[in-house]
Amino acid sequence: MLTRLVATLVPPEKLTTTEWARRHRGLSAKASAKPGRYNPDITPWVHGIHEALDDPTVFKVVAQKSSQIAWTDGVLNNYLGKRIDIDPCPIIVMFSKDKAAKEYNDEKFVPMVEATPRLMDKIPVSKKRDKENRVDFKQFPGGFLKFVGSNSPASVKSTPAPVVAVEEPDDCNDNVKEQGDTISSLEERTKTFARRKIIFGGTPTIAGVSKIEQAYLLSDQRKFFIPCHECGEAHVLEWENVVWLDNPEIHHEVFGHAVPSSARYRCPHCGALWTDAEKNRNVRKGTWRATATFHGVAGFWLNEVYSPFPGSTMPLLVEKFLAAKHALAQGDDTKMRVFRNNTEGKSYEYASELPDLDALKDRAEDYEELVVPWGGLVVTAGCDVQHDRIAVVIRVWGRGEESWLLYWGEIHGKTLIPNEGAWVDLDQLLSKPIPHEGGSQLSIRAVSIDSSDGQTSDAVYAFVRDRLNRGYLAVKGASSDDGREIFAPPRPSIDTNRQNKAAKFGVKPFMVGTERAKDLLLGQDSGAGRIRLQGKGPGRMHWYKAVRPDYYEQITSEVKAPHRTLRNKKVWQKKSGVRNEALDCEVYALHAARSLKIHLYKESHWAMLEDAVRQKDIFEASAAVPTAQAAAAPAPANPQATKKPRSFNLPRPGGGFKASSW
Repeated sequence: MLTRLVATLVPPEKLTTTEWARRHRGLSAKASAKPGRYNPDITPWVHGIHEALDDPTVFKVVAQKSSQIAWTDGVLNNYLGKRIDIDPCPIIVMFSKDKAAKEYNDEKFVPMVEATPRLMDKIPVSKKRDKENRVDFKQFPGGFLKFVGSNSPASVKSTPAPVVAVEEPDDCNDNVKEQGDTISSLEERTKTFARRKIIFGGTPTIAGVSKIEQAYLLSDQRKFFIPCHECGEAHVLEWENVVWLDNPEIHHEVFGHAVPSSARYRCPHCGALWTDAEKNRNVRKGTWRATATFHGVAGFWLNEVYSPFPGSTMPLLVEKFLAAKHALAQGDDTKMRVFRNNTEGKSYEYASELPDLDALKDRAEDYEELVVPWGGLVVTAGCDVQHDRIAVVIRVWGRGEESWLLYWGEIHGKTLIPNEGAWVDLDQLLSKPIPHEGGSQLSIRAVSIDSSDGQTSDAVYAFVRDRLNRGYLAVKGASSDDGREIFAPPRPSIDTNRQNKAAKFGVKPFMVGTERAKDLLLGQDSGAGRIRLQGKGPGRMHWYKAVRPDYYEQITSEVKAPHRTLRNKKVWQKKSGVRNEALDCEVYALHAARSLKIHLYKESHWAMLEDAVRQKDIFEASAAVPTAQAAAAPAPANPQATKKPRSFNLPRPGGGFKASSW
């Protein structure tokens, strides 16, 4: 305790991260093949990343990387060690799960501390049952270090800190326990500090979905340029420049005629072939260059071709690539995805079957917003609830579930308090009759409202509870692809009677088969989706020319790609940096339509609906004739035209039938 007290009184050294690592950092035999004094020159690219971490004009450092480039040990550990030793403050490091945090503590952090005397004096990791030294919490003079998992949002939100780091952002949870994006929540912890530092380091996964790729694209996109020892021209090392010989006299079951041992790196400028030793010598002369404008975020990209480690020689990388290529030819793309991510340091792109945005815009039709075109007979709505707004899609349906978008927009206002803020304007929008092109009016028959956010769910339930007789439904999207139908029987009522049993007529949350709904609407990886169908007829989707421009981007905002934890399972995932409320609302509007069972309507049902609309048109036109002229007017050709439309059975939202007249 006395030693630690004295340490707080000694003025700290003024060292850069690289200088601190070179002077004080040790490598443990538990975590390194070469224990002893740390040498930053073995991986020369870390110098530039260290400089960005030390630069006060840089508030965020992003590294999109492959494996084997010394990120965790050479960058993150060195920066944490330097801050703990000479520039202490509260620090939070987030991992994908609590288990990953524990593994980092046991396999990376504790061995570094044990091999670095300057750190052992401040963090006694060898002591057991020390409240200041736990697996997930380390206290030191002037600050603390906290390890959290992205599956524990409460621990992320509870503590402000000027330095936060995220290891493998692509593996972190997007929305845990309906409390929002944990990465954004962690970044919020830094906003009150003038000299904050946010650190992102990870391997990209799926193109468009990858969080680390999106973060890199928003940075100044620095790349490590390497000069050629033959021509002197510098370039970025790419896997495409690795070449090898073929020998037609040999045939390997996996490698074919290729000879991996002949692999060399070819300079794209002069064609010189580099051995691994020459490549490593050239890399030591490399320099970082920004390829985009700097706005406070320094981004770095590296791949395994740069690596000097024994497991990353070019012959071994060629063997890995050829094995992935062989598996891909057999229909298994998992190894090629791993190679693309972990060796090339790039995201894996799936071929999309979705139309591009310009093609969707060209298909927009010339009808007015909130006016029902001919063919539309049943109106439903889908609502996605955020804390400060409610996104709304209103769609009208016809035969064969052909549908026309009537409205896409957002109602801004608070949503946490029932029947206040945005809820008032939403009620006005959904209660208003919608004019038909023929002159009649239709009412919204069913509305599905997202209630999955735990903070707004009570407000949703209150809103729905007062409108159950109007077909309003509280819904939640299914969390995974379990084969759930788009519409299925609801859960038990959340409202209870005097015996504390589910009330018969209370609010019953519905689980939406979102995966199946998106397969139907978008169709990627499962044949043609409805969004690709053109012309008129069953299943066609239509939208109007004046629709808000972001509709097109949001309706195509997701890609079907492998689940990060479920093997051989593809699920719909939101593209990073793109909002998807319009797509969610379209899913809920479809769910509302399925609650009315319109996909099961027979032609007789559609004929009655259409007949009711047409009779109403004729009846209203006749009723508009002035009373003074009515006696002199000739009798109508069709006496039935002036009669009140007959009653017929319409499906009740959620199933069943009731007597109703249009």
